[in-house]
Amino acid sequence: MCMNSSALNPYHPLYSGARRQQQSKRPKVRVHRLSRRRRLSKEAKEKARVGMLKRQMKIKNLKLYVENQSIIEENEKLRKKALLLHQENRALLSQLQKVSHPHNHFADHNNNNEH
Repeated sequence: MCMNSSALNPYHPLYSGARRQQQSKRPKVRVHRLSRRRRLSKEAKEKARVGMLKRQMKIKNLKLYVENQSIIEENEKLRKKALLLHQENRALLSQLQKVSHPHNHFADHNNNNEH
């Protein structure tokens, strides 16, 4: 009877020990739930951040692709222009040589016909 009365007495040392054991299980569950909730929240935030970074990278990649295509087109135009200028330069140089050395042209022409 003494044990039963001490177990019911909130001021008895056995009562408080038994009660602490019962209460200590609950906060651990709450702490685990809170920890899990925090971890899941942190993971969700990280996923959102990674998703946002992926979208930003795709946009930046697309912009760079468009800029690169523009540069390639401009490069092709400049290459064609350079080719035309080179051909024009060769033609003008040929005309200049004909005008400045007309007798050499005949000599070269005659030498070519003899062979």
